[in-house]
Amino acid sequence: MAQVYRSGQPYGTGLPHRTTPHEVRTREFSPRRRGVDRDEVRGFLADLADDLADLYRQLSLLDQENGRLKRALRDWQTMHARECRPNRGHW
Repeated sequence: MAQVYRSGQPYGTGLPHRTTPHEVRTREFSPRRRGVDRDEVRGFLADLADDLADLYRQLSLLDQENGRLKRALRDWQTMHARECRPNRGHW
């Protein structure tokens, strides 16, 4: 689903906030004496992993739904084609 923006901010989609590629690329971590805070990095990676897992679950469900709809349409078309009478030149 496309994100809807109003004044540069996401607007009422009703979906939970998702980590965007831009956030991943621009995320900065607090400097520490020996590099970044490991707990902060692990927390961010855990959140990112959760988002990706959720997206893959949704993708799988949508793929299943798409297959179900295609089969239903094919079945309907087959049934409809059998019921149609050939056109003998009359409307």
